[in-house]
Amino acid sequence: MKTNTNFTRVEKKFQSLSGHSKMGTKMPYIAVDNFPRLGMFAALRFIEWVLENPQGVISLPTGKTPEHFIKWTQHIIHDWGSLEINNLCDEYGINKSKKPNLSHLKFVQIDEFYPISSQQQNSFAWYVKEFYIKGFGLNPENALLINAEQIPLVEGARFQEIFPDLKVDLSLRYREAKTAFEKKQQESILLIDNWCSEYEQKIRDLGGIGFFLGGIGPDGHIAFNTRGSDHYSTTRLTETNFETQAVAAGDLGGIEISRNRLVITIGLQTITFNPDAVAIIIAAGEAKADVVKNALERKASNEYPATVLHKLKNGRFYVTKSAASKLDDFIEAYFQDGEWSFEKTERAIIDLCVKNNIYGHHLKLRDLQEDRWCSMIPSLSESTVAEVIESVKRKIEKGREVLTNQNYYHTGPHHDDIMLGLFPHISHELRGVGNSFTFSVLTSGFTAVTNQFIRSILRDAKAFIQDGQIQMLKYADFFQTGHLLKRDKDVYHYLNKVASGEPIERTRGVSHRVVRDMVELYSIKSVNELIDKIDSILTILDNSYDGQKNPVDIQNLKGRIREFEEELVWAHFGVQVKNIKHLRLKFYTGDIFTEQPERSRDVIPILEELRRTKPTIVSLALDPEGSGPDTHYKVLQAIADAVRLWSDEADLSHLKIYGYRNVWYRFHPAEAEVIVPVSLNSLSSLDNAFTNCYLSQVDASFPSYMLDGRFSQLAQRIWIEQLKQIQLLLGKNYFYENDRPRLRGCHGLVFFKEMDVKTFLSQARELAKSVEGDVK
Repeated sequence: MKTNTNFTRVEKKFQSLSGHSKMGTKMPYIAVDNFPRLGMFAALRFIEWVLENPQGVISLPTGKTPEHFIKWTQHIIHDWGSLEINNLCDEYGINKSKKPNLSHLKFVQIDEFYPISSQQQNSFAWYVKEFYIKGFGLNPENALLINAEQIPLVEGARFQEIFPDLKVDLSLRYREAKTAFEKKQQESILLIDNWCSEYEQKIRDLGGIGFFLGGIGPDGHIAFNTRGSDHYSTTRLTETNFETQAVAAGDLGGIEISRNRLVITIGLQTITFNPDAVAIIIAAGEAKADVVKNALERKASNEYPATVLHKLKNGRFYVTKSAASKLDDFIEAYFQDGEWSFEKTERAIIDLCVKNNIYGHHLKLRDLQEDRWCSMIPSLSESTVAEVIESVKRKIEKGREVLTNQNYYHTGPHHDDIMLGLFPHISHELRGVGNSFTFSVLTSGFTAVTNQFIRSILRDAKAFIQDGQIQMLKYADFFQTGHLLKRDKDVYHYLNKVASGEPIERTRGVSHRVVRDMVELYSIKSVNELIDKIDSILTILDNSYDGQKNPVDIQNLKGRIREFEEELVWAHFGVQVKNIKHLRLKFYTGDIFTEQPERSRDVIPILEELRRTKPTIVSLALDPEGSGPDTHYKVLQAIADAVRLWSDEADLSHLKIYGYRNVWYRFHPAEAEVIVPVSLNSLSSLDNAFTNCYLSQVDASFPSYMLDGRFSQLAQRIWIEQLKQIQLLLGKNYFYENDRPRLRGCHGLVFFKEMDVKTFLSQARELAKSVEGDVK
């Protein structure tokens, strides 16, 4: 495929800047350095198209993916004619003689949850009206929107009357209705189907979509056309799959809601109906690398929805280089470009073992010579595999060591991140002679607590109060100072009841802490005032829709519950509450587009902790760009800035940085410096502690798309899979015949990086470039 096949001026410019001229994919793609530049690219291509099609039909995405596309489009339109925008137009070949007018464009909404009120801020209709119609100055009269309240149902009823639990049973399309109410639901579903057909026809009457911009989901879906969707599908009411429901859980207030919520989506044929359509998929981050590879390298198939775009001459993928990292083009560039490193040798050998399902000691020189990547290894010989085997063994030996007289400062972006990333290693560190520990969670974590959970907690607390079972309320000084004391007692009481198997008493233990926190947060002065405040919060929650942003005070209360959960985990090992720090950085707000950390507000608190504790080892979540919650990245940069400031006033030559990953992304064994053996006991202890302590997470309301279950179960799976990866290289007998009991009892592996300050700050800067860049 020629790389410049019908590329526009904007595309040619970005293609030339990408540094990747080779393209061996089924459809064109262009890779850029970072997420903001991706948004800038999409915005410039959009403006270029609008100038040529001022009355065209557009369809634009919702969610966090288009954040920088929206910002750049608004910036270009608002500041058209400025020196900056003129220079931008000149650089990328855009005609600047006439300002783009978006008011004559026709807009088609891509998809929507059903049923959902368009007044809710977590509805896509609200998003479209806020960021596109209002934000871009589109004419609302020219917009085709999916408004659930305006879709006709039987007898003119509202969807709340026909689907009171907001669940739609699509089996009524095909089976006999068993009751009169089911008959109404059945007739309403058929009316919705008719509405979808009419929506489809309206799009076709416009000539189809002229400019489509969309993201791609973890299963490869575009719009809500999930894996397995027919390439000839049209607008329809449909179910989704687990991966899609997991991603939507954050919008809707939990998997409990998204699992039962249907969607209305335009079809794959809707997107491709216009053969001249410009259809662009944007993807950022290594977490999207697999779905990008499948969409671009696989032949067209229902299994990979985005492959439908292969047939469009103007079909494109715009991706960050990290999202393109698993394309054969980029893998080849990784091995060919720059100096050869031993990490490349390790990666090539380990990948060959996994790809061919062959043990390392069975590999022959011929196998390496015939492999595309191993054949590039300089001075390839019979000893090459042995060198990699010895290197990995040294990493395991390093992970087996228990250091002494160290001062650890373990950090997590959210509650449970430290546990899910380093639990087996920390459990051994805690036994080291002379070791001291601080566990620091940098954000409040309130978004992980559902309204349903906090309701249950508050109702239990109210019942215990009214039953006289919160005895501390009777102490004379409780509402003045007493509520601030004995927080370790709450933890000890709860864990005692875990040990004795008394669930009601465990619930009472949680209520003790909730009462303390409410008295502090709301400056409550009496039992009656406390009960009134509980009732007030319950009223607010009962009148909130699922997924609605809570008032700040309820966010704070939810965060306090997460903090108690973290204290419970490390109290398993005798760590006191005073050694669990909750920094509650203020950039964490729960908004669609979150703020960046600020030095005075978010960095200085970390710096003050580093000054106070003077750690010899700091741990942190080291996820690649765009591969987990963006909080991970923002916390990493805040820590890097704090370490940078600390290095200006102290000698940090002794400081080690542990970079871990947990359920959002994994290290390749070649990337890791340390490999920690995980025993059956550690695997069991992880899930046991997670289940007993992270009460708000036990039902996995906001799961990873990789597993329909608790994060602890996903971490177990990852560690076990990592062991299998290394077993292929070393052989299983390395473990079960090993002289060391800890390796004979190894049934999982944890990988992490160990860095000095200079290396860490360099990696943080590179990561910042990949996420933020310099896009002007």
